Amino acid sequence: MLALNSVYMIAEVVGGWYANSLALLSDAGHMFTDVAALALSLMAVRFASRPATPEKTYGFYRLEILAALANGVTLIGLSLVICYEAWHRFRQPEQIEAPVMILVATGGLVINLISAWMLSGAHDENLNVRGAFLHVMSDLLGSVVAIAAGLLVLWRGWYRADPVFSVIISVLIITSSWKLVSAAVNVLLEGAPAHINATNVEQEMLKVAGVRGVHDLHIWTITSGRHAVTAHVVIDEMKGGPGILRDLRVMLAERFGLTHSTIQLEDSSLPTVVRIKKKAAPDHEH
Repeated sequence: MLALNSVYMIAEVVGGWYANSLALLSDAGHMFTDVAALALSLMAVRFASRPATPEKTYGFYRLEILAALANGVTLIGLSLVICYEAWHRFRQPEQIEAPVMILVATGGLVINLISAWMLSGAHDENLNVRGAFLHVMSDLLGSVVAIAAGLLVLWRGWYRADPVFSVIISVLIITSSWKLVSAAVNVLLEGAPAHINATNVEQEMLKVAGVRGVHDLHIWTITSGRHAVTAHVVIDEMKGGPGILRDLRVMLAERFGLTHSTIQLEDSSLPTVVRIKKKAAPDHEH
């Protein structure tokens, strides 16, 4: 995909310049961000596969989230620039070489269809891949818009179709990119995954036999598809702790897909203050 987009990006820049088409140049601009996004995504995947180190105990998974955030912000910024340029083109329409515009945009559409097909199986599972997929889909829509604008210019001589269609596609791209940015920021702020309700998790934990209370419950996403949970659980008797711990972990994994769990058990017979002091003692002594 990176090779295909790199080669055709050059073709679109040349074609857009020759045809004097903002829609085609904006599509080339999006394809340029695709090249950068795909390179960034590829680099993030390579780094994320590295093992954890004493300094990076969770490994490098978050690089994929940072790549997704960078891709989303770049798309929004580029779309706003295109909208600004389209406003000037709408006020003062410029002549366009419609046949060249249609030909080049059609080639771009074919490249983007191939790229979208290659990414279609994984974009729902990984924010990084979703970012790359959004770039490709924005290019695909950009190619469709460029073709439509070229046909209108060729058929009706309506040169304003070029900037009008550019704004439409830019608004669509901003909408989808904003969702990507929001999801990436939520991960970086260690917010709970969108599909998991922390209240429901707490209620299900309280249903486990032997559990008297749950507090300090935290659920967050390390990277796409990899979630973690920590909690302090008050139980009736510490001697039954191993069985309760096993039941909690099985429930969290089966009901919510939370396979990375860290649970601290506390004896219900001890006052809350004592339990807190007991938890803090090892760190204090260290």
